[in-house]
Amino acid sequence: MNHAALVTVHLFAAIMFVGTVFFEVLILEGIRKPVGRETMRTVEIAIGRRARRIMPFVMIALYGAGVSMAWQYRDALAHPFGSSFATLLWLKIVLALSVLAHFITAITLLATGRMTSRHFKIIHISVFCHVVLIVFLAKAMFYISW
Repeated sequence: MNHAALVTVHLFAAIMFVGTVFFEVLILEGIRKPVGRETMRTVEIAIGRRARRIMPFVMIALYGAGVSMAWQYRDALAHPFGSSFATLLWLKIVLALSVLAHFITAITLLATGRMTSRHFKIIHISVFCHVVLIVFLAKAMFYISW
């Protein structure tokens, strides 16, 4: 797949994933108190079911395109501190791998019935912080240099 197609697939998958995270953290967390514990638990379970159906495909597209694009920068990645671009790209990759670990943890907790509201909240806030940094780095690595 050519670079433009990879960037497009990666961007659309990122929009879907990051948009979902933003919705869950900025909207759902804001309604937690007004709707009550039981209703919120029902909403979280329903979101978990839907996420288990859709997000694996989004993650495959996101990470598949990301790995393919990173492969094109393998020379820069071979020297993480050789340029600001390589350093920022490495940081973005590390954060992305952490998000993947969070995602796998969440899916595992949901599948085994061990996901609690506390887990849901902590995982989503952590992933939110990660994706904010990843989005920043996605642009910064092309515009910031030292």
